[in-house]
Amino acid sequence: MLDHLLNEFLVTGEMDAVWLTAAQQLALADQERAKVFNITEDNVAQVILERSHLLKSVFPTVNQFCQKNLSISTLSMLQLLWDLWLPWATKMAVSRESLGRAFIQGILGVQGTGKTTMCQILSIIFEYFNYKTLSLSLDDLYKTYSDRQALQKQDPRLIWRGPPGTHDINLGLSVLTQIRQGESSVTVPQFDKSAYAGAGDRTTPKIVTDIDIVLFEGWFVGVVPIDPQLFDSAPPPIITAADRLFAREMNEQLQTYLPLWERLDSLIVLDPQDYHYSFAWRKQAEQKMIAAGKSGMNDAQIEEFVNYFWRSLHPELFIPSLLQSSQVEFVVKVNHDHSFTRIYTNK
Repeated sequence: MLDHLLNEFLVTGEMDAVWLTAAQQLALADQERAKVFNITEDNVAQVILERSHLLKSVFPTVNQFCQKNLSISTLSMLQLLWDLWLPWATKMAVSRESLGRAFIQGILGVQGTGKTTMCQILSIIFEYFNYKTLSLSLDDLYKTYSDRQALQKQDPRLIWRGPPGTHDINLGLSVLTQIRQGESSVTVPQFDKSAYAGAGDRTTPKIVTDIDIVLFEGWFVGVVPIDPQLFDSAPPPIITAADRLFAREMNEQLQTYLPLWERLDSLIVLDPQDYHYSFAWRKQAEQKMIAAGKSGMNDAQIEEFVNYFWRSLHPELFIPSLLQSSQVEFVVKVNHDHSFTRIYTNK
């Protein structure tokens, strides 16, 4: 039914009364999603009318961006836009208005779930709300190359950047605190992953002014420590006693990130149907880089890379308990092709 409605929009560019009525019925039919986006029988007509106006405004720009950067069909993109990106952006805009200050949205998703792309599209949508957006990645908060070299000498297990302990938490706290307090001009760090043959280092920071929405994304944004006993029966690749010791120590390191998570106004989770999708998604990304003439990892290197991250914070251990907590506003279940099956909340 939704495919038919969206196809009709693509052909005609219009939504008549019949179209709007059908869209209302569909919005109420998915009760989980209706709850997330505060849609009721009393307000559904107004919600769908406002979303349809926003769709007509943003579709040309979002479509152009997706055709250039994403390998998904226009219809698939349109469904994501209608069912997720537009209502979520509207929800954040309402929160920003009620707060009277910048709204800080945390976005948690394992490698390949599409966090960066989603932030780019949301930023396009927010332009139509006349809101200035800052996309901030946990990666932007990495310690400098020299600091991480020193850290690796202390702990040779930290062979790559990424796990807890490799970030400058005080830097992140400073940035988010300044934005929450309404500082008109804030210096935001940036990280160049290509520096030092891929080891990465800080690069020239950027100055942002009068930010309304912060989209703070990362592979363990919002993740909190779990019961250490869970590591006694941890899933692969946490196999050896040394693996379990490393995982426990990374779990302890998460304590130092809690003040950073407290700066979030909301946390949403992009939750894959199967966490092993990360391997396929990473392979696709590396193949794309190689096709563009850049250096990329082979399949064996990708497996080693992903397993390294899973040894530090395994998604099967950390994510399920987080999804049941009150910290998470809502969850998006992500399919292998980056479409979604559910949008739900436990609140």
